[in-house]
Amino acid sequence: MNQSELFAAGIAQLPEQIINLIARGAVFVINHSGGKDSQAMYLMLRDLVPAAQRVIVHADLGEVEWPGAVDHIKATTAGEPLHVCSSRRGLLQMIEERGMFPSPSQRQCTSDLKRGPIERTVRAVTRERKADGIEAWGLVVNCMGMRAEESPGRSKLTPFKRHEGNSKAGREWYDWLPIHDWTTGDVFAHIAAAGQSPHWVYAAGMSRFSCCFCIMSNKADLTTAARLNPDLYRRYIELERSTGQVMMMPSKKHGRQTLEQITGVMAGEGAIV
Repeated sequence: MNQSELFAAGIAQLPEQIINLIARGAVFVINHSGGKDSQAMYLMLRDLVPAAQRVIVHADLGEVEWPGAVDHIKATTAGEPLHVCSSRRGLLQMIEERGMFPSPSQRQCTSDLKRGPIERTVRAVTRERKADGIEAWGLVVNCMGMRAEESPGRSKLTPFKRHEGNSKAGREWYDWLPIHDWTTGDVFAHIAAAGQSPHWVYAAGMSRFSCCFCIMSNKADLTTAARLNPDLYRRYIELERSTGQVMMMPSKKHGRQTLEQITGVMAGEGAIV
């Protein structure tokens, strides 16, 4: 099939609401962490949404983010406007001030470092564009790369819905999970089919991206991250000691464990190169 035939086939598989929003000139905001899911989602949207209707937003996580995230985004996208935003406080500062780490039930790392800055940025961008007379920029489709396969919680997410809290002041806002039903295999295959590679951390052994050390990580990822980023790992160990808390939730099998107990990597050990 030629490019126009591929486009038509892709459009035919989209929900009717999305087809209508594309036709109405909605701006599609692509949340891009630099990870594999964001990359695959971008590639899907690149082939379906006109370039003038695509904007990329990246929440910079500062010192806890894997190096090269923004460079990777720029290298694998087509030059759409890229808005990099951040919280006024970094994650480690938040932990120090609160005296505790985020948890699966209290994920300030998501709300404060990602969702909040991104939504503020999107609102500011749409206000500016509407002020320039581009009325369609009051119509927002916020695209995120969460997938059902990742966790029971994410499997229950609604793939498309109107965001009432952000649909105000002349703005109509929808949240969309374009690859919610994709498998990990689908994600990597889509990236490869585009002639691209995912961020280097996957080849280094990581299965997750975003924060180097995530409260949702498994033992293998924590161990790999400790070897790849020993200086940051040491800071997490220091925070565990200074707060008297541990980063990871206790497990039924092992109970409460420090990062050193989980990974077997003692703070101060060198990185694997």
